[in-house]
Amino acid sequence: MLRRASVVACLLLFAGCMAVHGQAKRKIILDQDARGPATTDQQSMLAVLNAPQAEVLGITVVSGDMWRDEEVAHTLRMLELTHHTDIKVYPGAIFPLINSKEEIARWEKLYGTVRYQGAWKQYGQGANARIPHGPYEIPALPEGMPTIKAQDEDAAHFIVRTVHQYPHQVTIYAGGPLTNIALALKLDPQVAELAQELVVMGGSIGPEVEMGWKTENRREFNFWFDPEAVHITLRAPWKKITVTTVDISVKTHMTKDVIAQIAKAGTPSAEYIGKYSGEEFLWDELAALAWLDPSIITKEEKLYMDMDISHTAGYGNTLVWTEGDQPGLGEQMVHVQTELDNARFMKMLVELLSGGGR
Repeated sequence: MLRRASVVACLLLFAGCMAVHGQAKRKIILDQDARGPATTDQQSMLAVLNAPQAEVLGITVVSGDMWRDEEVAHTLRMLELTHHTDIKVYPGAIFPLINSKEEIARWEKLYGTVRYQGAWKQYGQGANARIPHGPYEIPALPEGMPTIKAQDEDAAHFIVRTVHQYPHQVTIYAGGPLTNIALALKLDPQVAELAQELVVMGGSIGPEVEMGWKTENRREFNFWFDPEAVHITLRAPWKKITVTTVDISVKTHMTKDVIAQIAKAGTPSAEYIGKYSGEEFLWDELAALAWLDPSIITKEEKLYMDMDISHTAGYGNTLVWTEGDQPGLGEQMVHVQTELDNARFMKMLVELLSGGGR
């Protein structure tokens, strides 16, 4: 009888271990051009940080919407204000691989105006103007300066080290220009094979919104800021690449009512959103939440994708082909999201940004 009891106990213990194993968190590196405070960049990271099924191994920061050092400061402060100070931040690339402010000035003289240039250009007027500054300057932050520090290790080396530490277990989420990812691939081409998958917010295939995209064709900021990095990244042998383009992102919107709903939760995350968030499209949040819950996406298509790096009129445009039409020069098949369950997405977003996921 005692022996039978021991056997039953062992079986129960084994079943318990299997259950815990089945609930193992999904590992992810968040790579972001982390404009702040709040904004789609910080909010997408905060949503994943609050998700109980995600284990954030680190945040890597790349210049894009702002310069890297200012973005690092915003990220560290967000972690402080939302009580996520256990997460480490790794500074990445300050400049694109080849593209530059001077290169774009030359391009504009030949082919026309580029409206949004991120860290390179001033936006707005008067008190609300965002004035550009040097890449190594950190202006006073509206949310206050952080007291915690970033890591000494750079983003690319952290990515290489982490995928080797957890082979085939790590998702790399890229919500900004792909410079850090391209540099990691150049340091170690095995990065793509060792990662579990690549999730990207970027590119535009069929812009339909009257915000300049109809005339600017397929030039989307994250891809346009460092086209060569996109070219390198999309040609690497990832097991899976999922791309959230601006074409689906503009079907989402952060409104004042949603911000107020989140703020009511009264958690540190909710207070951060309530104080600093504003109305805008939920570009990066959609990419992040679709990784957490793929059922948010109701339709996608598989296409071969690459980047125009010709430095002519099409420089920075997203290129896509259907099966059989691709040039066959290393382009990879990617999953391009096209439709979403907006109600499900917004419900999940409110829960996560309210701090209710953990």
